Amino acid sequence: MYLCDNFIFLFISDGYKGAQNSFRACVKRQERGKGFTLIEILTVVAILSTLSAIALPAYSRYIEKAKVTRAIAEIKTLSLEIDTYGIDNGGTLPITLNDIGRAGLLDPWGNPYEYLNYATVLGAGHGIRKDRNLHPLNSDYDLYSKGKDGWSQPQITTPFSRDDVIRASDGRFIGLAANY
Repeated sequence: MYLCDNFIFLFISDGYKGAQNSFRACVKRQERGKGFTLIEILTVVAILSTLSAIALPAYSRYIEKAKVTRAIAEIKTLSLEIDTYGIDNGGTLPITLNDIGRAGLLDPWGNPYEYLNYATVLGAGHGIRKDRNLHPLNSDYDLYSKGKDGWSQPQITTPFSRDDVIRASDGRFIGLAANY
């Protein structure tokens, strides 16, 4: 039980009976004020709702940016391993990512990385990804992540390819296809 601050003062100034009455009033006041009013609870709920409405989209953007950054780092590492494999094997690039021991590597969205050695492409270059001017992105091989939506098209300007994380200009650019 909580005592009021003025109980001791009242006991000294009013005597025992006055202090006893003041104490009873103090206890009753505390018993009534233990809970929150409906208005107070609704105000707190409204404030928390507003804060979460502001914070969740920002957090979602932060998570997506972190995934893109991770995919860029992994593509840089894969590109370095592919180039090292080519140097070690007299200029012959690996046929698949399995040749460098990375067949099961998944991008941050849970999709496998896509790799295409251009030396294995038959015909008129079907499957080779192209920029907005329809020029191939690379001259040696293609390496990319399908991005958040898990879809991709050969031309990177299509809506399905805008979120892809790509390697372009023979490795001089690694980033979102929308930024290339």
